[in-house]
Amino acid sequence: MTSTLPAVTTSTVPAQRQPAPTSGSDGRTSPPSRLRSSRSDLLLCGVLLLAILVVQGWNIADYPTLSDDEGTYLSQAWAVQNGKGLAHYTYWYDHPPLGWLQLAALTWIPSLISPDSMTVGSMRVMMLLVSGISAVLVYVLGRRLSLPRWAAGLGMVLFGLSPLSVVLQREIFLDNLAVMWTLVAFTLAASPSRHLWHHFGAGLAAATAVLTKETMLVVLPALLLTMWRHSHRDTRKFAVTGAITACVLIGCAYPLFALLKGELIPGGGHVSLWDGVKYQMTRPGSGFILDQGSGSHGVYQSWLYYDRVLPLGGLAGAVLLLVTWRWSVTARALAGPALTVAILAALALRPNGYLPAMYVIQALPFLALVLAGGTASVAHAVLRRWRTDGEKRLLTGGRYALAAALAIAAGSYVVPKWYDGAHTAVTTDANAPYRAASKWLSSEVANPKDTRVLVDDALWLDLVHAGYRPGLGVIWFYKADLDPAVTKTMPHGWKDIDYVVASPTVRRDAVDLPNVKAAIQHSKPVATFGTGEDRIEIRQIQTTGTTVGGVR
Repeated sequence: MTSTLPAVTTSTVPAQRQPAPTSGSDGRTSPPSRLRSSRSDLLLCGVLLLAILVVQGWNIADYPTLSDDEGTYLSQAWAVQNGKGLAHYTYWYDHPPLGWLQLAALTWIPSLISPDSMTVGSMRVMMLLVSGISAVLVYVLGRRLSLPRWAAGLGMVLFGLSPLSVVLQREIFLDNLAVMWTLVAFTLAASPSRHLWHHFGAGLAAATAVLTKETMLVVLPALLLTMWRHSHRDTRKFAVTGAITACVLIGCAYPLFALLKGELIPGGGHVSLWDGVKYQMTRPGSGFILDQGSGSHGVYQSWLYYDRVLPLGGLAGAVLLLVTWRWSVTARALAGPALTVAILAALALRPNGYLPAMYVIQALPFLALVLAGGTASVAHAVLRRWRTDGEKRLLTGGRYALAAALAIAAGSYVVPKWYDGAHTAVTTDANAPYRAASKWLSSEVANPKDTRVLVDDALWLDLVHAGYRPGLGVIWFYKADLDPAVTKTMPHGWKDIDYVVASPTVRRDAVDLPNVKAAIQHSKPVATFGTGEDRIEIRQIQTTGTTVGGVR
């Protein structure tokens, strides 16, 4: 929609096209309405983007360790590309499929040029595009929310160069795609030109984010607050109603898809959306995040292992902005991001909620923005000129000297810690055991087409390219117990398997999977790669009087 609804105003310029005020009550100049007209903004954003892409891209295939979730999403994208439906096995209603449909589009050309490159390690490079777009959107959003140029740049640095971000944004997670679309929604909602189509576009982007990863639904109230604050009062109701309508209509596509397939509610012989929702709502919790013996606490500590500055500093920044909302222009401008952090923190603090490791990805850009905004707010309060009846002023030189001292103090704490984290990310090879296991299974097994092997999804595509039959020869280990389409091809259970690749993920989850557990118990290692808990064992199944799976 390109036209705008005329507003009742005495101005000759339509209200929704009027730029934001040129200055706030504190006298600071607001950012330009169009950042592309500012060379300083373009230069700063471009330099920071280059630094982020270099740090995140260096050694991207080797660190961090490949995860089963990454393999699952990429394998589902492979299934879409090869006309095998929405998943490489029976699709069930876990996450909406829009996420890996986007991955299929992102990886289509590389996989077309080099089919064997469709593996987790090599395809991680496509996440650089997502990270780059998200980093630029953080900068643009910061400027649209009236952050000074240096603070918007700080937010971009915090988002893109925090060791926690470097590690998690490298991985092929749906959360990274969903965050990108959420930032698009916030950026459109905060548009200074106030076009109606910007608000409708924000609703469409929000729906896309939710259909990419459904957990983004919880941040929609913060998006609505941002839209309400940045829409013109004369067209606000129409703009917000249009955005909500667009979001709801697009969001309904997923249940409509299930309804048209006859899979909305449970029934004989098919999966259902209701069962998927029920599973998500009733899955076992991982405990209270502050309980040292809980799984949630372990996840929380893993975040702090990589970086304490962004999660803890961002949370403190959100609290500061929410507390000073009445008195601070910056706090009011950043009310949406601060509310987002508060919502996500409240959900993480549920007494017995489920807290996955990638949960923090959804908060990263907003933690960065509120930390940068909180820093800007404090800096302005400390460094601004102040007057008394006697016209006493803090000298300009003293103000900048104090600013420099504060910046040096903060840098002396942050830079060494970030350097250590970044050095690990760009130099460590955490995936050598996976590559070695893939090579062994590709070269040492006599008949890949006639061999059945249980693997986690991080290796699934490697073995498909090595000649194993997808779905029947190389089997995602969960499916050996949970997918009827697979279990019916295993009338003798674990005895119908030749090998099991006991990666850390397989060993951890085998306790709840009878066939996988029995396969491990009735097997012996024929090759081991790595040491300790991170080792990968290739185990050959042992049946009474029978040797299965030939080895060269």
